[in-house]
Amino acid sequence: MPTKMIAAQALALPLLACAADEPDQIVTDRPDFVESSNVVGKGRFQIETSFAADRNKAGGVRERSYATPTLLRFGISDTLEARIETDGRLRSVVDDPVAGRQAVNGYADVALGVKWHMADAEGARPSMGLLAHVDLDSGSSAFRAPGKGGSLRLAAEWELSDDVGLGIMPGIAWQRDDSGARYTSGIFGIVVGKEWGERFRTFIEYSAPHIARGRHGGVVTTVDIGAAYLLTNTVQIDTALSRGLNRNTPDWSWTAGLSIKF
Repeated sequence: MPTKMIAAQALALPLLACAADEPDQIVTDRPDFVESSNVVGKGRFQIETSFAADRNKAGGVRERSYATPTLLRFGISDTLEARIETDGRLRSVVDDPVAGRQAVNGYADVALGVKWHMADAEGARPSMGLLAHVDLDSGSSAFRAPGKGGSLRLAAEWELSDDVGLGIMPGIAWQRDDSGARYTSGIFGIVVGKEWGERFRTFIEYSAPHIARGRHGGVVTTVDIGAAYLLTNTVQIDTALSRGLNRNTPDWSWTAGLSIKF
């Protein structure tokens, strides 16, 4: 073998080793409501945590709530992940002209779930993922659901161009109302995202996390805008702002988050 070829291969080996060890880029399920169709990968762990605040005013009563939504994702295989999700530490503050101020602190329920990456994008077929969750009535008494529930959602993503993508997420959920009766609600979201280079993306979205009859809370629906920025290939910061579209939904919601992949 010629001496020059041997030298070139010797120089290339460290570069190839570095490329092999380079971590893959983080893909998160936040800050938009529509989930990603992708999973974290076999043997990988990802944490997506945040601070969130809601504000609402109706009939002279002001309501504010604060939460720390957190999602833990564990890669079982290249197409399957396990998930633990919660709204974390909660605080609710109600200012009523008659009853005065009432503040309640506690912890939210926990949901256990899995996500299965069903298919990669090919031609007109989107990238697809199926999510199944069981909601446990495990939180503090003030915030605990009246019983166990669950949900099933399908996330589908299309690349409309090199830098614009479309995602939709229909789903169904099973819950209990305050009287303990079980009911079924719908879930829907649609998001359009744009990448501005390799690290920065923005999105606009319509979300309806709860679609039910009036006696079961009615329809909760928002329009959302937000952005995410990659500090490194495995660290993301993000923020989003939501405007409620009806009286069942808080007037304004805001979140800021940090996600890390290991």
